[in-house]
Amino acid sequence: MPEEARIMTPVKEMRIRDFMVSKPVVFTSDTDLLDAVRVLVDRRISGAPVVDERGNLVGFLTERDFLRAALVAGYHGESGGCVGEYMSSDVQAVNADDSLIDVATRFIETKYRRYPVIEDNRVVGVVARRDVLRAVLDTFGPYRRGG
Repeated sequence: MPEEARIMTPVKEMRIRDFMVSKPVVFTSDTDLLDAVRVLVDRRISGAPVVDERGNLVGFLTERDFLRAALVAGYHGESGGCVGEYMSSDVQAVNADDSLIDVATRFIETKYRRYPVIEDNRVVGVVARRDVLRAVLDTFGPYRRGG
């Protein structure tokens, strides 16, 4: 969204699609778990959606899921596996047309740090707490700086 439009738009009218990550990292359930974790670490993100062949949301892989996998592997002396074996399948998502206020409220009321953004159950983005903070700063920052 152009900066002028963002400044003119009241926060209550801002939609997730205006500030989500629109080309997120996604995995499939058959992605090698260690490869997926390497991507999370390299990209410095805490989790990513898991999709089927049509881009439908089927799960979410988080650092917590990998730690659980590491404990199981350490206990049994095994390593590896696929994302589908360890992902969370009970996934909370937001819609691209949800408001910034609604999503900010969800972040406050839950433990989640990021949500997949969906349209017709297809993943179209990801929004993290930091994206919400950035949207607020982009909106109010110019006023604070006197610009």
